[in-house]
Amino acid sequence: MALNLNLPAKKPRQTLANKEVFMITNGDLRDTANKNCWQVQSSYEEKLQAALQEKFGYTMRRGHPVKKDQGHGFISNQREGSDVMAAIDPKAPLIVLMTAWQYSHHLAPSLVHHEGPVLLLANFDGTWPGLVGALCMAGTLTSLGRKHSRLWSENFDDDFFYAGLQSWLESGNIEHDTSYLKEITRDHPVMGTDAGKIGQQVGQYILANKEIMGLFDMFCMGMINGVFPMESLVRIGMPIESLSQSALLYEMSLVSQAEREQCLQFYLDRGMDFQFGTDSATELTREQVLEQCAMMIAMARFTKRFGLSSVGVQYQQGLKDSCAASDFAEGAIGSSERFPIKDENGEVIRAGKPIPCINEVDMGTAIPQTMLFRLLDSLGLPAETTLHDIRWGSDYEGTFYWDFEISGSVPFEHLKGGIAGAKGYRQPAMYFPLGGSSIGGQCKAGTFIWARAHYEGTEVHLHVGSGTAFELPQAEFQRRLDSTTREWPLMNCVLDGVGRDDLMAGHQSNHITVAYVPKESLKEVLQAFVAQALTQNMRVHLAGSAQI
Repeated sequence: MALNLNLPAKKPRQTLANKEVFMITNGDLRDTANKNCWQVQSSYEEKLQAALQEKFGYTMRRGHPVKKDQGHGFISNQREGSDVMAAIDPKAPLIVLMTAWQYSHHLAPSLVHHEGPVLLLANFDGTWPGLVGALCMAGTLTSLGRKHSRLWSENFDDDFFYAGLQSWLESGNIEHDTSYLKEITRDHPVMGTDAGKIGQQVGQYILANKEIMGLFDMFCMGMINGVFPMESLVRIGMPIESLSQSALLYEMSLVSQAEREQCLQFYLDRGMDFQFGTDSATELTREQVLEQCAMMIAMARFTKRFGLSSVGVQYQQGLKDSCAASDFAEGAIGSSERFPIKDENGEVIRAGKPIPCINEVDMGTAIPQTMLFRLLDSLGLPAETTLHDIRWGSDYEGTFYWDFEISGSVPFEHLKGGIAGAKGYRQPAMYFPLGGSSIGGQCKAGTFIWARAHYEGTEVHLHVGSGTAFELPQAEFQRRLDSTTREWPLMNCVLDGVGRDDLMAGHQSNHITVAYVPKESLKEVLQAFVAQALTQNMRVHLAGSAQI
């Protein structure tokens, strides 16, 4: 019998000449963002072409055309990315140049099957930025078991950049020093400390009783690295309750106008400065914030109904076209000082305690956020947690300060001045067509624990470190805010024993979890947290000079 598969005709594959490399660039799913980011991307393509030609005698071939009718040259969906990669010689050296946020799933499945060397190249800049996208893609490829190289630079003209590019062109590989990460095993003395024994008790409690993390839809913004195998989550005692955003919209519709008004008034009375206007297309309106209040109330009711330890909203696709942004709801529900939300029986839900909010439903932050909440709350310490984007960083008076920043807003307790120190700006229209308030402001000074989980196979790995947040002078803080996204909360910090290039070389995500811990308790809490993670069957890597 003759078989007719009736498959579409294959496109002829592009091949390269000697001393030539392919360059492709991945982008956002939202064309409004791609258009706004295109000018920066185009300028860095020119810089890369010049560096390849003038320094190394290589030419660069663009692996896909600029879409002039759409106003940009980014790959903007998975089908496009798959078609682009299918038309490229599978053994060709390939540079993925990233200067903006990108949805990793557009390319990652095809990069896994690409046989040639892959370089993830990012501009180190706060504007859109590429470093965030590159860290996400790097974490994604690690989770998929695909070897790759990383490189980053401000202007593609420094010795670090040239040395890395030369190494990759000559060998197909760049080796970075990641010795700042040291694995801690179960036979470490930390397990025998008093704090370590407390951590083991918390870990054993979680394995026995489970911390259920409720996520309204999963797989946000292309973050394959943020979607863990279910076996991995079950093994560490932290399963997922998979919820639907359509159910969230319905629950929001049940919140009365009176409850919405009372919720908004709660924050107005405590001094939050909402920057209200009248044009909903470009300005923040009262109606947008009232809708966000309904979302927070609905999220809390689901938390009670399903017995959730933490909760997260996908939002960026689907909900962005249906309701105001989730960010105010995310920050407010994660705060201990919260509008008293009542369940169907009139009982206040988790009064005086934060409900950890998993921004962008990233399981790699859901794990340490939920763990830290349980540990800190058990110790009677402030238990608010959040994630941040590793957004940018630069020197100030001889010290490198990171700029951690997140659209999904922080708990008020993380801000200088708390609720009264928060400003509510309309979320940028390029990402959030229906608006909604951010929780903008300067994050407070203090010591903190940071963490990030990723998976390799079904093993959960946890990077853990410590750091200090600083309240930089207003002019310097404003410079950094203006160089990133001014509407969002910004943390300026130093990570203990972990420099800029350390984190860029070894971190497996665009996100990082932080929880403030008093300086006098920092070492003991770190000891307990490491022991807790080991008890929960994780592989733990202590970062930099964090002390246990």
